[in-house]
Order: sequence, then structure tokens, then C-alpha cells
Amino acid sequence: MLDERMSEQSVIGSDRVEGTSIYGTNGDKIGSVRRIMIDKITGEARDVEVSVGAFLGMGGELHSLPWEKLEYDTELGGYKLDVTEEQLRGAPTYGEADRDRQLDREYQTRVYSHWTVSPYW
Repeated sequence: MLDERMSEQSVIGSDRVEGTSIYGTNGDKIGSVRRIMIDKITGEARDVEVSVGAFLGMGGELHSLPWEKLEYDTELGGYKLDVTEEQLRGAPTYGEADRDRQLDREYQTRVYSHWTVSPYW
């Protein structure tokens, strides 16, 4: 009953989004949500950190994507991205040691340009 009500809601807690699978154009899992970047002034989700190729939460690549690139798919129970895993791996990336790089405006500019999304700033 609770899950049925939850699927009808348009809002969700960040703890329920983190770890959610991301699927590519062919329906295969290509990564998962690591964290969401929220604009501290407007409260809107702006970017999502995606982990690709990690095993048991270790290793893999980190990619930052504009939030609007993701579309929730109720049948898959995860987010759908209009690219393949190979295309995602070709996007700007950073490592765990440089995780705050996604906060850097120069990096964000490269990301938004790569995904052909107008920056929010």
C-alpha cells in the first residue's frame, strides 16, 4: 500500500533516489545515482552524480549530468537516460579523490555543453 501511494507522488526523498539504477536507451543498467546536487537558493535539483562501472560501491567512474537529462521510468523502477553506457563513459568524468570537481563552474560548463543543455546559471 505504501509503495503504491509513493508511486503516485511527484516528490521523493533524496535517500530514496541515491542508489537508484540508471538505464540506457536499450534498457540495460548503465549506472546508478550517487548523489543529487541541489541549488541552495531555489531548492531545485540541478545535477546528478552518476556512478558507472562500480562494484559493491567501489571503483567505477563518476559523471555529473544535468538533472533534466534523466526521466523516471516506472516500469524499470529507475531513471532512463537517452544514451548508451559507452556514450556516458565518453562524457566528462572525475575520480573519487576529485569528487567536488562537479561543483567547479568550469567543469559544469563542460558538462552542460557536452549534454547540450542550457546552463541554469
